[in-house]
Amino acid sequence: MFFPQFRARRIRGSEIFRRMVRETSLSVNDLIYPMFSAFGNGPRKEISSMPGIYQQSIADIVVEAREVYALGIPAVILFGIPETKDAVGSDAYSDTGIIQETIRALKKEVPGLAVITDVCMCEYTDHGHCGIIKDGDVDNDATLELLAKEALSHVQAGADMVAPSDMMDGRVAAIREILDDNGYDAIPIMSYAVKYASGYYGPFREAADSTPQFGDRRSYQMDPANRLEALREAAADIEEGADIIMVKPGLPYLDILRDLRNDYNLPLAVYNVSGEYSMIKAAALNGWIDEERVVMETMLGFKRAGADIIITYHAKDVARWLKK
Repeated sequence: MFFPQFRARRIRGSEIFRRMVRETSLSVNDLIYPMFSAFGNGPRKEISSMPGIYQQSIADIVVEAREVYALGIPAVILFGIPETKDAVGSDAYSDTGIIQETIRALKKEVPGLAVITDVCMCEYTDHGHCGIIKDGDVDNDATLELLAKEALSHVQAGADMVAPSDMMDGRVAAIREILDDNGYDAIPIMSYAVKYASGYYGPFREAADSTPQFGDRRSYQMDPANRLEALREAAADIEEGADIIMVKPGLPYLDILRDLRNDYNLPLAVYNVSGEYSMIKAAALNGWIDEERVVMETMLGFKRAGADIIITYHAKDVARWLKK
């Protein structure tokens, strides 16, 4: 019988050798944990479609943030649920807004944890869209001014990084300009550079109470069929001053992650979004999959595709599993 000179199983047969030649690694330093902050002192409200994830008070956010920091996770990204909403999302850029108050509490109580903020209007507008409405659609340029104000208010409250997710044309440049003009030229921007109009966001809209009251977001988020457009979007944000570029969602767009990794040398983030989390959780709760194995395989998939940073609701579990 003929045997080939190369036999893959010679290496695969030993755990030590498998570890030595492993091409992709995952670290707790790769993780960002999303959190949802709301005013009030009532009990935490679990998001029904996202088991283990909560809308919670600032006090409870601080408690969980201590847990996150103790696990070695370097950063959280904050989303806010305001007490009141209006047509122009006033709470988004209010000095006493929910995110601004949460930032101050976190920087005081957990100073070693990096605080990143989502910069968008959808959680704060009564219509649920990501900006100012004019003639039935979001007015791009009118929205830029408010996004810039929102980002500045977050940084003034103590945010370490801002992450615009709205997908307005020119928003990175507008935010970079206002931060620089106010002496915050050292604050980095992580841009949701490639954000698709995706069905995977469904559970998040419950979590952030941000479902559009009419229409959808296809006029400003990307068509899932488009690949080359992702390169143009990333190039535009880099030119405007983005320090990190992001792909959202993650699992259906691993090809886009690889395209960006091949074309650009900036740090690359991926958002493992709510729908992806919920599908794994639902299957695990039904006993259909091994949750730890599937989650860790998913994280390695993001890393293998080229991601440096993974924003994921699984972050706390991943951090624990990595310590085994």
